[in-house]
Amino acid sequence: MANFFKKRGQKLVRKFSRASVKASEESKEHIKENVIERIDHIKNIKLLIFEWCLLVFALIMLSVTQAFWFSESYAETVFVDGGTYTEATLGDVNSMNPLFATTSSEKVLSRLMFATISTVDYSGHINTGLASSIIPSENGKRWTVTLRDGLKWSDGEPITVDDIVFTVNLIKNPAVATIYNANLSNVQVSVTENQEIIFDLPAAYADFITALNFPVVPKHILENTDPKSLIENNFSNSPVTSGAFAFNAVQLNSATSEKVIYLSRNPYYYKGTTMLNSFAVHTFKTHDDIIHAINTGGVTATAELSAAEADKITSSGFRQKNSSLSSGAFIFLNTGKSPLDNPTLRSAIREGINLEKIRSAAPDTIPLSYPLTDAQIKITKYPEIPAHNFENAKNIITELFKEQKPTLNIATVSTGYLPDVANTTADELRNLGFDVNVSVYEENQEFITNIISKRNYDILIYTIEFGADPDLLPYYHSSQTSTAGLNLSNYRNALVDDLLLGARDTIDESLRVKKYENFLEYWVNEVPAIGLYRPNLTYFYNKNARTFDNNVRLVTAIDRFSDIGNWADNKATKNKTP
Repeated sequence: MANFFKKRGQKLVRKFSRASVKASEESKEHIKENVIERIDHIKNIKLLIFEWCLLVFALIMLSVTQAFWFSESYAETVFVDGGTYTEATLGDVNSMNPLFATTSSEKVLSRLMFATISTVDYSGHINTGLASSIIPSENGKRWTVTLRDGLKWSDGEPITVDDIVFTVNLIKNPAVATIYNANLSNVQVSVTENQEIIFDLPAAYADFITALNFPVVPKHILENTDPKSLIENNFSNSPVTSGAFAFNAVQLNSATSEKVIYLSRNPYYYKGTTMLNSFAVHTFKTHDDIIHAINTGGVTATAELSAAEADKITSSGFRQKNSSLSSGAFIFLNTGKSPLDNPTLRSAIREGINLEKIRSAAPDTIPLSYPLTDAQIKITKYPEIPAHNFENAKNIITELFKEQKPTLNIATVSTGYLPDVANTTADELRNLGFDVNVSVYEENQEFITNIISKRNYDILIYTIEFGADPDLLPYYHSSQTSTAGLNLSNYRNALVDDLLLGARDTIDESLRVKKYENFLEYWVNEVPAIGLYRPNLTYFYNKNARTFDNNVRLVTAIDRFSDIGNWADNKATKNKTP
């Protein structure tokens, strides 16, 4: 049997070999006859071959072009998760503890890294933040706050009612010297068995929800720190956060002392993670440094420049948007310090200086005459402010000071147009016969401690925030003349105190309007401050990035981050959903 299969196999191999040889010979003959012997004929049909090749090439290119055209009907370029947004800010970062945020750079970091109990939403109204509910009692003197479930710090530890109570007590402590003290200094805080936070006020406050817009700091990190040395704690350099971003790292440019603070998105943020993977805050010393960074593509955006500086932006990749703010620049006259304790002198100064000329030093702003805006409350009748009358004012001042006129010390900060406004104001006062010194400071904790808290000036030219709802008590009530208060004019008037408390207490809009109208009469007659202008936020940003929506209503410049979750700096092409 084995021999049979062996012979059959050999026979098949020989047969296959002969067939292969025959096929090879026939193939050679076919190639010789149909290819080699016809090569000479190609020259006779080369035009036809060229035309056919050209037609095939055209068909291929048409197919590719058609595929490209039609791709636009089912694909689009959209913003996607990822990317780093770099914003240029002005001023040093001396501390990342949000309770001490004073410079523009520190305020940006505070808003990005720390959540608040209440917060300004995209519509410009106060809404809940870390709180799930904020409920006032009928008399407006007790407010009950309930926190959201599942809140966490960036280190994974829970955010609890103890953190809130701890933060409030820190703010109330005079040794901490934070700007948030003004609205909480006389407030008592406690916790119920149901883990509700109770705020007991000494008097009714219809808009206390705005006072809850303060950053919360972690008790488990800071509880053993002496309040006097709080700013020196390592938390100021490497904080645990509760906001949209967590602290990552700091890069220092030793040559310029500029810092870049790198933040990464916080996976525990109560509103959900941001589209941006990271956010970098690049601090600069001057406006020129920021302009250079924009023109060289070093940053994505900035809110530190004015519209007047737009012509210095040479990069074609940047756009500009302008948004109004609920804030105002004023000339604050220190009524608690001679010679400005004399209301007649203050009135003469207001009448003698040319406000139009002073306002021209801030060209892209809205003139402001009163400490309230129509967006906050509809005043039916504003008191008349005396018109500019240089000669009359100079005669009054000469009569008051028959000998040499006193020297006036003006203080301001190096923010926006304020230095130019201060120098123009000084020129106007010199025209009235005063000797004037102008001091321009960096807006930092040292300025707050040594200048603001001590009221170490005769005249302060400064910008204050109005807020979403009118509340002038922090700026003009006698209780706020303390070192922790914001009564920058040291203004005292018992009748005004009653009016401001009454306006704060009442929910009745018409009664509130009446009280503020009465207050404005005193404000105009006694001149604790002189209104200058309302600043705008001018924002320059890279056209390939998505920043705050044009419909976001800003109360302060920092409110641009209210929709930070939608900001983006990363694009990709995706197929459209049918």
